[in-house]
Amino acid sequence: FMYSMVTSGAMLGMQAYLVSVEVDIAPGLPGFSIVGSLSCEVRESRERVAVALKNVGLRLPPTHVTVNLSPADLRKEGTAFDLPIAVGMLRSMEYFSGKALENTLFLGELGLNGEIKKVRGVLPIIREAAKQGIRQCIVPEANATEGAVVPEVTVRGAKHISQLLAFLKNTENPLECEKQLPAARVDAVALFQQQREQYDEDFAEVKGQETARRAAEIAAAGFHNLLMTGPPGTGKSMIAKRILSILPPLTMEESLEVTSVASVAGTLQEGSALVTERPFVSPHHTASQPAMLGGSSSPRPGMISLAHRGVLFLDELPEFKRQTLDSLRQPLEERRIHISRVWGNVTFPSDFMLVCAMNPCPCGYYPDKNKCTCTRSQLHRYLGKISGPILDRFDLCIQLQQVELSGLWKKEKSESSACIRKRVEQARERQKERFAGSSYRFNGDIRAADMEKYCSLGAKEQKLLEELYSSLQLSVRACHRILRVARTIADLEGTEAVEEHHLLEAVLYRPDKSYWSA
Repeated sequence: FMYSMVTSGAMLGMQAYLVSVEVDIAPGLPGFSIVGSLSCEVRESRERVAVALKNVGLRLPPTHVTVNLSPADLRKEGTAFDLPIAVGMLRSMEYFSGKALENTLFLGELGLNGEIKKVRGVLPIIREAAKQGIRQCIVPEANATEGAVVPEVTVRGAKHISQLLAFLKNTENPLECEKQLPAARVDAVALFQQQREQYDEDFAEVKGQETARRAAEIAAAGFHNLLMTGPPGTGKSMIAKRILSILPPLTMEESLEVTSVASVAGTLQEGSALVTERPFVSPHHTASQPAMLGGSSSPRPGMISLAHRGVLFLDELPEFKRQTLDSLRQPLEERRIHISRVWGNVTFPSDFMLVCAMNPCPCGYYPDKNKCTCTRSQLHRYLGKISGPILDRFDLCIQLQQVELSGLWKKEKSESSACIRKRVEQARERQKERFAGSSYRFNGDIRAADMEKYCSLGAKEQKLLEELYSSLQLSVRACHRILRVARTIADLEGTEAVEEHHLLEAVLYRPDKSYWSA
């Protein structure tokens, strides 16, 4: 018996790091102990590993087994350490040579029958392994295509511990190894070329609601947050679900970020290599604050992180708990969420576009006095669920009205999502050129300190904005949001200067004070 060391990996929030799994088998009182700042799932590995090895005919001798997961001061979670612990024990019992473990990383959960099961966080761990010089990763077969996206590493998927043992015994014979555990291969470029151009939902199906369509286009072009109010059946949810169809496709780097989040959250479909479509996340209004932000004793990405690089749609906005809504304020500004626990801090990305829809009152028909049955106190209580700071995070606020029935029978279709998406992509290209070398990507990101640099106004435009500031009693933050929206409107028109009509249109998308102060 001897000491052995196997390389594995773990996640701390979205940060991957390598773990050295040290195994020592020594004579003495029979026992099996694991140390190294462990969660309950990792502690349970000793039972899974011992039974799995027994059931494949590899009985442990009556010795004392000690396993250390280093670095010992970082918390270890999940079931991915089962496989490296088992491999370390087999090496300590000299079932194969130590050369088989060189420059190789192991991840996987063991079933009691020796089956190697899918685990979370494979893609970010393999990306970190590639940075650290690891050139081979052995993972569960269900995770192989996910890991094969990283071109610098050879990724092999294993189904069973006995299959892996046969592979490790024959590492001196490359041809035999390739037969037993063939390397997974994924053509990431081909995956992107197959991205959908047609969506199940298209703006061509939306009849009327030109103001809402225009607001959705501006929001998509500048990555602005959008709030829609209106009676039931006016098409708020219909428009929100179609915003995804006018957003530009994911870039490779964005796709890797979105796939990494899905991998850590455990939502990546088995056999999937990359997420190539922007996420659209629509939580129910009963969702708790930890579900939205990510949390629990072992934090995982919440809804706002699953919507990273995509759209977070909150329908029936006032039905969400006010505490839950207010907790979105910091992620909306910083584009990330920090979660603190006794054992440490984790950070998850949350760079999403917030789209919300709500009825104007509890019954849904305010201010139509013929239909609305709400009292003033009911309306005040209903709107009071949305705090001023949250309302101020929306660059565009629009009110939808019922469409005339005659407009629904028109045979000609509205402008398609493909046409709108072309304008959005052109506006995004202008922003890409403008913000080259800066930390900004979209107009919706511009901070107050850089407003003059990126949203400069002429003399006439400055005078108009001053008049609007005074007559509408705007706050400074509201002026900045008007400038950001006007900058995007100008980009959609292909003009570099922000002109008067851009400012006037942007003002139309501010919240109606007569309604919100009701």
